[in-house]
Amino acid sequence: MRRTRVLSLATLLLCTSVLAGAVPAGATQHDVPSAPLRILLTNDDGYDAPGIRLLFQRLTSAGYDVTVVAPLTNQSGTGTKMLSSASVAVEHPAPRVWAVGGTPGDAVAFGLAEVFADRAPDLVVSGTNFGPNVAALATHSGTVGGAIAALESGVPAIAVSTGGLTAEVPRLVLNAMRPTADFAVGLIDRLRSRAKHGRLLPPGLGLNVNHPVVGPDGTGTARGTALTHQDPQLLLQPRYTDAGDGTWKVRIDEVPRPVQRGSDAEAVAAGKVSIAPITPNWDAGADRLTGMTALLAGLRP
Repeated sequence: MRRTRVLSLATLLLCTSVLAGAVPAGATQHDVPSAPLRILLTNDDGYDAPGIRLLFQRLTSAGYDVTVVAPLTNQSGTGTKMLSSASVAVEHPAPRVWAVGGTPGDAVAFGLAEVFADRAPDLVVSGTNFGPNVAALATHSGTVGGAIAALESGVPAIAVSTGGLTAEVPRLVLNAMRPTADFAVGLIDRLRSRAKHGRLLPPGLGLNVNHPVVGPDGTGTARGTALTHQDPQLLLQPRYTDAGDGTWKVRIDEVPRPVQRGSDAEAVAAGKVSIAPITPNWDAGADRLTGMTALLAGLRP
């Protein structure tokens, strides 16, 4: 069926206490509300990609009420782009699956406005993505962009990605999506248990989760978890060559640099799961205002 619709530090410390010792998917939880948690599941690889299908299966098997609202086609690298046209094509190929002809942000916006029109979901999960979303990759990630769209609407959100900092065999990344999905379920179990009947995460705060590829076949267990910040480095560098006909050929090079201590890139490089708190805005924070005040003193239009 096809239808077209027009369409602070304190919080970080709180997040740290919630995440400490995230449990594996099979662990027993206590004080968990009996009502199924309602999850909107999206991604940027497309609604039928292996990662989202696997995570749907794992979350559903864990007892969660999951509905897929994801892009119709691969939207990797679209970042936070959304609502760029006056209409959007929407397919409903299965009872719990909606495919939106736009970006992850478009899919989340449609899901919140239409699919979950009666009541917002308890959580938006975006992923699992094929490849890492750390450092500058996270800034331009459609997977993270889907989570940001949810946070902008006041809905708790988690972005989930699988992969390391070096080029890896696709088969290994696909294998590693299984432990990634298990970890994501365990993390959500932990958040739900700690939240009791309240919000899963502090208002305006989401999580960007990156699971490494571990072991010769990709199915190994990560070497722990780390609460991280986004590494400032640029991992990919475009190179341009003039073709002489008004166009330029583009080549993307990997330019790995030393990772920053405590960063998402450092954790993934060490074989750990990185959990980086994210917010839905680009506010530099109050601690940066002092220097800017002095810099701009006396400026007049």
